[in-house]
Amino acid sequence: MKAILALAAGLALAVPTLNAEEKKPFHLVVMDPLALELSCPCVKGSAQRNYNKLGKMLEDRLGRPVKVHFSESLSSALKKSGGEADLIIGKDSVIRSDAKGAKIEVSAIASLTGKDGKTTQNGLFLVAAKDSALSVSDLKGYRIIFGPSHCDEKHKAALDLLKEFKVNFEVLADKKVETCAGCDEGATTILDLSKTGVKAATVISSYAHPLLEGCGTVKKGDLRIIGETESVPFVAVFVAGRVSESDRETVTKSLLAVGKNADLCTALETKLGFVPIEAKKK
Repeated sequence: MKAILALAAGLALAVPTLNAEEKKPFHLVVMDPLALELSCPCVKGSAQRNYNKLGKMLEDRLGRPVKVHFSESLSSALKKSGGEADLIIGKDSVIRSDAKGAKIEVSAIASLTGKDGKTTQNGLFLVAAKDSALSVSDLKGYRIIFGPSHCDEKHKAALDLLKEFKVNFEVLADKKVETCAGCDEGATTILDLSKTGVKAATVISSYAHPLLEGCGTVKKGDLRIIGETESVPFVAVFVAGRVSESDRETVTKSLLAVGKNADLCTALETKLGFVPIEAKKK
């Protein structure tokens, strides 16, 4: 009899613990530069992605709370989430770099299509409108401002294109390339430099080009595109290694079903929703 009572007491204690585990929040980190919370809402219908709606859908599918955290970097996102990150959505190369720095195991499971149905972006070479350069090959000896090293479209891909055209450009005293944090900074910097007679160019993300003029960072016609890099992956979804196989499967299926949900597609400014990504891309 004592053994039976002890067993019953043990089961009674186990049930609340299991229920608490089932209701443990699932943490979604959003680093997409086109998310409403991370961008300038100056261009109607652009850069206003509503990820809270996606969070609600995942919450219904997972059967537990989903907390959505917005940040431009994974390190700052982890400070907001108490170190928790189950699903991360943002620029492919940035997430890979940040996750490595934070020593978090992640794997890509899907890509988000844009309004054009594509999952890629490019780097754009810009010069002041009155600059004499007409193509990337004309940038020899120029002062070129790149994006951060973890932004492939405006760093690695840009350097690869310059190498292809055998373009030598100015480097810093320590022989490093010159970089800036944001596309807006690069654009305004070369405009200021051009006014002083300095031959300068910058590389920005293709998605940012319409926002520069739309948000008033530069006036229409101030800048001119003279080149474009190869396409690189844009917004991707990464799942943390700590996520259970069942949750991973539920999340993956839920994401791939977004394309059939007109309301969510509108909220996320996407044509086809999320599409599969090759597992070998890590």
